[in-house]
Amino acid sequence: MNRIIVSLSLLLGALCAMGQKFATCDVRDLALIYQGGTHRCDWTEPEIEPYVTHRFSDGSEQWLFDGFLFLEFKDARGHQFSPGYDKVNATRAEWEWYIDRLFEKEKSLHALDAVISRKKNELGDPGFRHKVVLTLMVPINGQTDWGEIDGEKLDFNNAEHRQRAVKWFADALEQRFRAERFENIDLYGFYWIDEDMVSSKELLPAIAPYVHSKDLKFVWIPYYMAPGHERWRELGFDIAYHQPNHFFNKDIPDSRLDEAIDEALKHGMAMEFECDENALSQTPDCTASRMTAYMDAFDRRGVFENSALAYYTGNHLLTDFVKNPSPQNAALADRLARFIVGRRR
Repeated sequence: MNRIIVSLSLLLGALCAMGQKFATCDVRDLALIYQGGTHRCDWTEPEIEPYVTHRFSDGSEQWLFDGFLFLEFKDARGHQFSPGYDKVNATRAEWEWYIDRLFEKEKSLHALDAVISRKKNELGDPGFRHKVVLTLMVPINGQTDWGEIDGEKLDFNNAEHRQRAVKWFADALEQRFRAERFENIDLYGFYWIDEDMVSSKELLPAIAPYVHSKDLKFVWIPYYMAPGHERWRELGFDIAYHQPNHFFNKDIPDSRLDEAIDEALKHGMAMEFECDENALSQTPDCTASRMTAYMDAFDRRGVFENSALAYYTGNHLLTDFVKNPSPQNAALADRLARFIVGRRR
């Protein structure tokens, strides 16, 4: 019976995919790096290195992700950068604080740049430039205490004021990135942190063209079947990655992965791969089998072969694999890395 179900799933998937394609872009494999809030790790060189290269169990080492998305939802001091993550809306002061956190010396972006330099000396040139996507904060509708721009106090009940705040933040991020003169990383685009279009759809007709005017890409990762996900192109995004949201709930069957893939194909989206620290063999009630289910489904359905991919790995699963060695962890990390390395061929 199980074989019949799998065969039917493959047939339906093939029929659904006829004439349809996954989205691709200049970044093959985009690692999500949660950084900024005080509850996150600092992303020093040892912490980010396992995302730059992977050392296999046989001792060989290969370049890994070619893109890095730095994102954050809250500062863990009580302020939220997007609706629904904390009690108090962030003001201009918190937005500026976040920028300073992002560009701290020896951490985050600087650590990434330094690791790439060191690995180039050890492994040679990777054959590609590493690309970075930075996050745009959401001016939360109804907020009146955000602050001023050019002496004018902004009121986020006013759509034009909300747009001005986002454009100001985009300018600040771009200018700071250019000023740092990184040797090995390029600013590729901006990420819209709202994962649905419930509260921000009226902003995007102004924001997307502004991002494009900087010759940058506009990136989005909506959750599974999020409101507006099917309209990602008309909203102005250059690429959208569909989240299966399967890994985190054991009550969700593996068939969710096929359903998410079908939906992505239907609307020409890319896919997100999902796992977190619960996949570690040392974790009680380990969920490594759910991470394996993603690899099996993505391999079977041609996602690894044909789609751009974003990778949610919790806070820092790949770093945790290195810090918590076991045969099971090594096998899981090696398998995922083989897919990523193989995609470059």
